[in-house]
Amino acid sequence: MYAKIGVVGLGYVGLTLAAALARKGYQVYGVDTSPAVRDALDQGRVHIFEPGIEEVFADTVGRSVFVGTSLPAEVDVAVISVSTPVDDRTRQPDLTNLAAAAEQVARWCGPETLVVVRSTVPVGTSRRVVLPPLLAAWGRAKLVMAPERTIQGQALRELVELPQVVGGLDEESRRAGTEFFAGLATQVVPVSSLEAAELVKLSNNCHTDLIYSFGNELALIAERHGLDPLEVIGAANLDYPRPDLSRPGYVGGGCLSKDPYIMIDSAGGEPGPFLVGAARRLNEYLPVHVANRVVELLRQTRGGTVGRTLAVLGWAYKGWPPTDDMRGTPIATMMPVFRAAGLTVVGHDPMVPAEVIHRYGGEPTSIDKAFGEADAVLVINDHPDYRAIPLDTVLTGGHRPALVYDSWRILDEAAITAAGIRYAGIGYLPMPRPGTTVPAQQMEPVQPFDGAEPAGGGGSSTPAGSRVGA
Repeated sequence: MYAKIGVVGLGYVGLTLAAALARKGYQVYGVDTSPAVRDALDQGRVHIFEPGIEEVFADTVGRSVFVGTSLPAEVDVAVISVSTPVDDRTRQPDLTNLAAAAEQVARWCGPETLVVVRSTVPVGTSRRVVLPPLLAAWGRAKLVMAPERTIQGQALRELVELPQVVGGLDEESRRAGTEFFAGLATQVVPVSSLEAAELVKLSNNCHTDLIYSFGNELALIAERHGLDPLEVIGAANLDYPRPDLSRPGYVGGGCLSKDPYIMIDSAGGEPGPFLVGAARRLNEYLPVHVANRVVELLRQTRGGTVGRTLAVLGWAYKGWPPTDDMRGTPIATMMPVFRAAGLTVVGHDPMVPAEVIHRYGGEPTSIDKAFGEADAVLVINDHPDYRAIPLDTVLTGGHRPALVYDSWRILDEAAITAAGIRYAGIGYLPMPRPGTTVPAQQMEPVQPFDGAEPAGGGGSSTPAGSRVGA
């Protein structure tokens, strides 16, 4: 029944869906407002990194995938996958793109077209924002909400293997949406309404944010008491028949950095939500806390920070699965702290172009130079290249950093400290071995997180706008 599919919005969500549909043999018509995106895709070049996507577009553009500025009237399905950003200042969802896309679909298509909302939205938005222009133009509509829930780096596989949740305006819509997604995924989960499907997406991502925030809370408490958070978490989890505790770490990405605010908007005010906002504040605080720790430790090991060089390894928001996505990256909120301390920041990331590192205030460097020339090294993400750093090679030169702050604890601590280098990680500030430059009595106590906005900026100040998460 469904052969021609329109996708409005070719960002990460729309592009991966278009590629997955093309692989299944559908004719796909993609629309994007950016001329640069359209021109690149017309030539088979994609503007995001996601395994398998480039090959699909190189093979299908002009044959079964067509990119333009409008949808043909005869598409069977029109999927709206435009961005729904959160305002950096007010934290309110901006639904301008969604409203514009709904108006466009209403002009381009007709009442027989199944309209699918794929964007992440506050509960009630599909009915309140998308439906009215369709009814005004057509008098009736088939409308479903089917949230995207993939993880970057595995999108093409997960679009097929993950259950696709479908909520409909009515039974006819839900039946049509279920039939459409059955042609893509191995399992479809119909739910009772548009609103139920909207809340499913928010629930998944906010729960992930909450889980990670507890690991980060434990790390801050462990740091306060001079304990190793990984030891505590590992012992707590071992053969214990309750939900595992998460390791501490940064929480970013396009979804986890904004969906909690969409959930808060959906809650509609007092009372609550009680947990979602607190978890997000803590996860946004962590990069600033780490930045302040790095500055403090460097001051202690080098006697000051002004004019010192900090090498930052890992600028994308996560390292595994690899991505070049800078949305919600920790470096965005760390850089003001480093600038205030007078540090020169050099950077490396296997996935992030040099011009992006420049844009965020860093000077591109190599791994060898990071260890061979900088005063301190901060490892932000866990890309496989960093796990494989040959410490026996990079630490054998005449110059060595005074500090390695290994956020994910992926490097060999013993090899680093044996070279006379101070080693630390999130929530982990062990005393240096004898022979290093920092006496134990110089360590300053760590102030506990009190829920206040941290110095240096605790908000998510990304230029665009998870560890893991959809």
